[in-house]
Amino acid sequence: MNKEYAILDVGCGNKKRAGAIGIDFNSRTQADVIHDLNSFPYPFEDSYFNEIYIDNCLEHLDDVMKVMEEIYRICKPGGSVKVIVPYFRSLWAFTDPTHKHFFGVNSFTYFDPDHMIFKRYAYTKVTFKTERIVFNETLSDGWIKRMFVFVANRYPFRYENYLSHLYPLDDITFYLRKI
Repeated sequence: MNKEYAILDVGCGNKKRAGAIGIDFNSRTQADVIHDLNSFPYPFEDSYFNEIYIDNCLEHLDDVMKVMEEIYRICKPGGSVKVIVPYFRSLWAFTDPTHKHFFGVNSFTYFDPDHMIFKRYAYTKVTFKTERIVFNETLSDGWIKRMFVFVANRYPFRYENYLSHLYPLDDITFYLRKI
């Protein structure tokens, strides 16, 4: 493993990112490390990874707070974390019986020390800055959906509050930075 610049793909399945170390519970995947992602600690050193990807995995795990605390532990200071999850209003969020958690625009404000939700509830000492929220980053079909994606990405909080019940999008990506 290149300790200078290391990338982790959490729950990589059979679509592990190029150049990444993949970790998954399933031995029938492309994972380099087989580990129960609900079991802590993960088998990595503190502050090891520069980039961490959690692509359609977090919603399957038991405890989002504990997972994010573990991600924080193994991420280098200033490192980036990209979390892709089904949007809570999406048909896909509730179709999969293995989904345990659902995510909206404010889901990661619980880790942002500048946000009132973090200040009010302080569930954890772990801190990530949300740099960007993107709806349907890799999914778009049809001009109507593209129009809603454009509006949602430009005004995510307004989309969620006023339009998402009329036209729910599929997934939401959070770009986080460890602080």
